[in-house]
Formats: sequence, structure tokens, C-alpha cells
Amino acid sequence: MPDRTPQPPAGAGLLDRIARLNRWVTHHTAWTLPLAQARVLAQIDELGTARISDLARAERCSQPTMTSQVHRLQDQGLVGRATDPGDARASWISLTDQGRRALADMRQARAGIFESLVEQLDATDRARLPDALRALSALLDAAYRQAPARRVDAPSPDQHPITEESNTP
Repeated sequence: MPDRTPQPPAGAGLLDRIARLNRWVTHHTAWTLPLAQARVLAQIDELGTARISDLARAERCSQPTMTSQVHRLQDQGLVGRATDPGDARASWISLTDQGRRALADMRQARAGIFESLVEQLDATDRARLPDALRALSALLDAAYRQAPARRVDAPSPDQHPITEESNTP
């Protein structure tokens, strides 16, 4: 007798698999930083520059929690601050060169874990991955068209460059 259990929409199944795969890769990656700090670095990389409030909102945490994370990252030389010329009470946070290298190293470690899984697929499934990547890229493009990640009032990194030398609060 055929199974009459309703199947979830493809989007829900895909989202579930992506989340589970991400958790699996995250669990099996050797991290050089606590995961929460790695996530903040990735968020800053995506935004280019951000205020503490932007980062807290993106990571769904309180501003004091995010301030602590940013201070830890700043103490390690991974992020820098620049005063917002429009509001001297606020700062723009961006990655330093060291922060970009640390993030690239963590992403490479995750990619290595993921590639070890890809190698376990048969040739037919591996050959289908470029099509899946194109479809996922189209979904991501559609998502960013609906809600861009970058705030419109945030300066571009070249407007307020932050170097390791300007790493003090």
C-alpha cells in the first residue's frame, strides 16, 4: 500500500537539510575561536562594517552581549573600531587583516570537512552538485533582493578603513 503521508514542501525539506548539514559540519570542525566569535566575524564580513546594534540584531542577542564579543575580538586584533562621524557615540566595527585571515582559515577548515562528505557521494550525485549550487545561489539572490544584508547608512569599508593600527577604542 502506498504511503499517503503528506510530504513537506520542497523548500521546508531543503531548509531542514541545509541546517542539519551546517550543524554537522560545524560540530566536526576544529575551531580556532569560540563559535559565537566566529559567527560575529562572519557577520561583520557580510556587512562590511556594522554598529554593535546591527550585529546584536543580526545575531539575535542583546547589545551588552555583542559588546562583550566585539571587545574579545578587538583584544585579539581581529576587529577594529572607527568613530561614526555622524554620531560620535557610535562606532563602526570592521574586520582587520588578521580577522579576515582568521575567518578565511575557519572557512577553509569547514570546506575541508564538507569536501570529505562530497567525496563519499557517488559520481552521479557529485555531478548534480553544480546544478544544486546554482539553485541555492538563486534562492540566496532572491532573499537578498527582498532584504539586503547591508544597512543603507553604513559606510563602505573604503570610506572608513580600519587597520590593525586603528584597533583601539
